[in-house]
Amino acid sequence: MNLVSAVFKRELRSYFVTPVAYVFIVVFLLLSGWVTFFPGGFYERGQADLSAFFSFHPWLYLFLVPPLSMRLWAEERRQGSIELLMTLPLELWHAVLGKFLAAWAFTGIALALTFPIWLTVNYLGDPDNGAIFTAYVGSLLLAGGFLAIGACVSALTKNQIIAFIITIVACLLLVLAGTPFVLDFFSGWVPSAIIDAIASLSFYTHFNSLSRGVIDLRDVAFFALLIGATLYANTIILRLTKAD
Repeated sequence: MNLVSAVFKRELRSYFVTPVAYVFIVVFLLLSGWVTFFPGGFYERGQADLSAFFSFHPWLYLFLVPPLSMRLWAEERRQGSIELLMTLPLELWHAVLGKFLAAWAFTGIALALTFPIWLTVNYLGDPDNGAIFTAYVGSLLLAGGFLAIGACVSALTKNQIIAFIITIVACLLLVLAGTPFVLDFFSGWVPSAIIDAIASLSFYTHFNSLSRGVIDLRDVAFFALLIGATLYANTIILRLTKAD
């Protein structure tokens, strides 16, 4: 774990030596505030909760996480620095895990900086803070799922723009998987077992329970297994493409 920690610290530090970190944080905070108070109708709802805040997180992450994840491996492959990384005294999975955790921690920092909205709802009413904390954890797990997919896609190509587009498409499909728009398309000509399997892959469905403060181990396990499986696939892809 010392090797993972070394990669983690190096990667996390690298975010803050370029404008990327500050631009991401400012845009995330501005957009999350705007969707909460305007489309979400935070004041108009008249309820002491943050459902107006968390309900838009899948869509915020859909467009803000891919620009963060697209550089994780695509840039390493384009510059050829991945070969240098392979010569260091660490296993490939150390680098994969360290890079992912750094990106996840950075996203967590941006999420934590939204704390004024939590203070605001406590000032205006008497919310269930346990449910809000659970929703924050769910949002962090959701961001981890997006990042893991983005990192895996980034390992497939040297082009960051291609990684960005593929990640958005893949994540959009997973967000919409459990919606009537998708399920109705398959209904009638696809076996119900397959429809249930498609519905079970929905990011929005699993996040929705957590965003309401309901801790369901199936939702937590979904994100944990997704992140673990995707990072494992990321490692395999890098092994297969390191000579490209």
